[in-house]
Amino acid sequence: MIEIRNVYTVGQLNSYIKNMFTQDYLLQRLFVKGEVSNCKYHSSGHIYFTLKDSRGTISCVMFAGSRSGLSFRMSEGQQVIVGGMVDVYERDGKYQLYAKQIMLDGSGLLYEKFEMLKRELEESGMFAPEYKQPIPRFIKTLGVVTADTGAAVRDIIQIAGRRNPYVQIILYPAIVQGEAAAPSIVRGIHALEALGVDVMIVGRGGGSIEDLWAFNEREVAQAVFDCSVPVISAVGHETDTTIVDFVADLRAPTPSAAAELAVTDIRDTLGAVSAYREGLRRLMQKRLQESRAQARQMELKLRLDSPASRIRERKMMALSAEERLQERMRRLLERHKLKLAVYIERMRGLSPLEKLNSGYSYVEDGAGHNVRSVRQVREGQEIMVRVKDGGIRAKVLRILPPEGRDKQTC
Repeated sequence: MIEIRNVYTVGQLNSYIKNMFTQDYLLQRLFVKGEVSNCKYHSSGHIYFTLKDSRGTISCVMFAGSRSGLSFRMSEGQQVIVGGMVDVYERDGKYQLYAKQIMLDGSGLLYEKFEMLKRELEESGMFAPEYKQPIPRFIKTLGVVTADTGAAVRDIIQIAGRRNPYVQIILYPAIVQGEAAAPSIVRGIHALEALGVDVMIVGRGGGSIEDLWAFNEREVAQAVFDCSVPVISAVGHETDTTIVDFVADLRAPTPSAAAELAVTDIRDTLGAVSAYREGLRRLMQKRLQESRAQARQMELKLRLDSPASRIRERKMMALSAEERLQERMRRLLERHKLKLAVYIERMRGLSPLEKLNSGYSYVEDGAGHNVRSVRQVREGQEIMVRVKDGGIRAKVLRILPPEGRDKQTC
């Protein structure tokens, strides 16, 4: 009879095996080479496939969150290198490869070397944004480190010339592929830096990771980092990434894009200058109109406040006062004339001459005093009797009493 001491559940066994896989450092980060089979892109974004060779197969999965580690679309029969970890799926009791990055076969070792150098340089601070130099907006000289043949240099010259034909382009014809490429690129960076260019483009056209490897060398990255001139990297196509891209002051996805980033389009600048000029003209015209209006107001105010204006105003006031005074004098004279006429008429009524004209006479003594009583004269005294047409000198013969008259006349 068989003695049973320890009995485990399936879940316990699978968990134990999973724990063993987890503790194995080799299985946590490894690269596996093989042929792609049964590749399926799930609607969730995950990719399920099988990796096989002549001796076996392994199930693989790349989750949607790791898709940034895949730069191409997978298909049946491709020879790839898958980087990731091996772990156990406890529910099914099967192990599988969880992919973090997938590369076409031939570039796996280089990619691992690339990742190692990238981590090292990043830890040393060479990728830090505080070391990035700003790209000047307007430049006079553009330095280019690339091969003197190929599409990259033609694109840069064509686009830069179209955007601003006044920018001088200085090309250093570097070797960009092979064992001599890295030293050649470094010499080109130093040479253009010594010439004092305003901006430098370092790059080449697209290719495989092996073709672009010179831009992943430490010495090239160090030269770009130490360069006092702002450097724009332009290596390969948009999906290609090199160490120089992380070290450079600015990364362009293509050489054409690098030319656009380095050289400001003069047409936009001229358009902006024209717009500023028109805006300035309108502003100056508005200011001139406002100044003219203000000058007219000041001129009018000066005219109103000037001594001559005040003199004219005072003169007009004096003339107006004179006219009012004359009018008042005229009215006053009229009133006095009217009063005088009344007084004259009254005086006429009281005048002796008027009485004389009515048949009365006027008697004066020798002194010219009006004789109004017999007591004012004496007999023998000369008197003057005035009538309307002259006077009669006479002598008083007799003074008669009031009761009667003496028939004897003077």
